[in-house]
Amino acid sequence: MLYGAYEFQRSMLAGASAMADFGAGLLNNPANPFAYFGGGPVMGSALEVFAHAAAPRGKPAFGLTSTMIDGREIAVEEEIVLRKPFGQLKHFARAGVTGGPKLLIVAPMSGHYATLLRGTVERMLPSADVFITDWRDAKLVPLADGSFDLDDYIDYLIAFLDHIGPGTHMLAVCQPSVPCLAATALMSADRHPCRPQTLTMMGGPIDTRKAPTAVNTLATQRPHSWFEQNVIATVPMTYAGGGRQVYPGFLQLAGFMTMNLGSHMISHWEMFKHLVQGDDEGAEATKHFYDEYRAVCDMTAEFYLQTIDIVFQRHALPRGQMTHRGRTVDLGAITDVPILAIEGERDDISGIGQTRAALTHTPHLPEAMKQYHLARGAGHYGIFNGSKWRTRIAPIVEQWIARFDGVERDEAPKVA
Repeated sequence: MLYGAYEFQRSMLAGASAMADFGAGLLNNPANPFAYFGGGPVMGSALEVFAHAAAPRGKPAFGLTSTMIDGREIAVEEEIVLRKPFGQLKHFARAGVTGGPKLLIVAPMSGHYATLLRGTVERMLPSADVFITDWRDAKLVPLADGSFDLDDYIDYLIAFLDHIGPGTHMLAVCQPSVPCLAATALMSADRHPCRPQTLTMMGGPIDTRKAPTAVNTLATQRPHSWFEQNVIATVPMTYAGGGRQVYPGFLQLAGFMTMNLGSHMISHWEMFKHLVQGDDEGAEATKHFYDEYRAVCDMTAEFYLQTIDIVFQRHALPRGQMTHRGRTVDLGAITDVPILAIEGERDDISGIGQTRAALTHTPHLPEAMKQYHLARGAGHYGIFNGSKWRTRIAPIVEQWIARFDGVERDEAPKVA
């Protein structure tokens, strides 16, 4: 019923958006005299804002076709190097450029597409050979392809690292910090030759008992059964994944929008004013942000519910109680994977101390292989996108990667 009601509403809004877009085009047409006086510009701008807000959205494209290296423009080509049912490994190949540190950016599976990290990828392209996890919308995965939970997520990460090969640096943005740290521990315990060369985690919920945010409170103030009964929906049969149980992306988006409703309303008001004043460039900046922000995808129910239970309710990883396919995830096994933890001073999703906890819970990792950075003035989105990321945070990540890139490690089996 929930998904069906949403689809009905989406169809209605799509029609209204198309009509509003037509009206805006008519009122803003240079051949229309009402475009120059009276209420024409105001009405046209209002219709354009509504049309943009109500328009349906699919998966955005990365659209990264070039990068600048040493003052030269280098062509970039996206290629899929490994396909799996619930996600693929994407590589941004730089034409004629060989060598350089290999970097796996792990995108969140939290309702948005990997393209949310377009700015992250773009900034790292000049200095690294970049790969990214491109997760699939669960409503498009047929039931015949099976299930996908947190254990599978960790398996995918290990498979991706194994495919890229030894010496790969891993960068986790927000949600994947937990499975990335778990995968690092498991691979370290096995002395896996493809364990990360370094691990950087930004705004990740390693220990949500530290400085709980509204997101953490929501996950802990209700029993696990509440989430099973209230936020899980069945994909309609009109999609390839019809019949699959999912946590819909539109619910996640609604939650994020509600958290900062005032800011979002102000943003759209500012966009309206830009349009009225003829400042199309200013309006386009807001449009581009919301085109990405409002493009959402579904998560499998089993992955979502397991994450709520393990990460937010039981805090299993920092308490040493997390398991992967029956095997305990021992953070003490991490002895030679340098860890950089980055947090935003104004992060309202992962509070200060939640990511830094990884440095405390890796007791056998030398202090020289640990680093913490608090990004002053940066919110959650700002630690991986925008000017603060480009000018203040990314250089720290690059220096960390360069410091340990190519450093040889002992691959001998661990002695009990």
